[in-house]
Amino acid sequence: MKILILNGPNLNLLGRREPAIYGNLTFDQFFEGLKKKYADVALYYFQSNVEGEIINKLHEVGFSFDGIILNAGAYTHTSIAIGDAIKGIETPVIEVHISNVYAREEFRHVSYIAPNAKGIIAGFGLQSYELALESFI
Repeated sequence: MKILILNGPNLNLLGRREPAIYGNLTFDQFFEGLKKKYADVALYYFQSNVEGEIINKLHEVGFSFDGIILNAGAYTHTSIAIGDAIKGIETPVIEVHISNVYAREEFRHVSYIAPNAKGIIAGFGLQSYELALESFI
């Protein structure tokens, strides 16, 4: 089973960015733990602050991977193009968020990804990624 975790803008700052919301662990530290725990799953990770690179990665793996776990960050609420890219691929996508976006600013309540995603997991910290991974397994 091949699963890609795809992170969008500012998620490269995890561990340093707003630790009260996002925690103190870097994503690389978290990802290493996931790879050990799920050694029988081929896990891949890609992060970009650039919308077009996220779209290109979706196109690249969207017909050959078994699942994509996507935290598009703020692009969730602004990018029709990422939503369209998900609609255009075959690999199922699960939208994840570390925080409960519905308990935050109103603009975060809108997702251009959700209509094309298999599901949404939000508000469980970094465990949101593991819950998404479990859903594919």
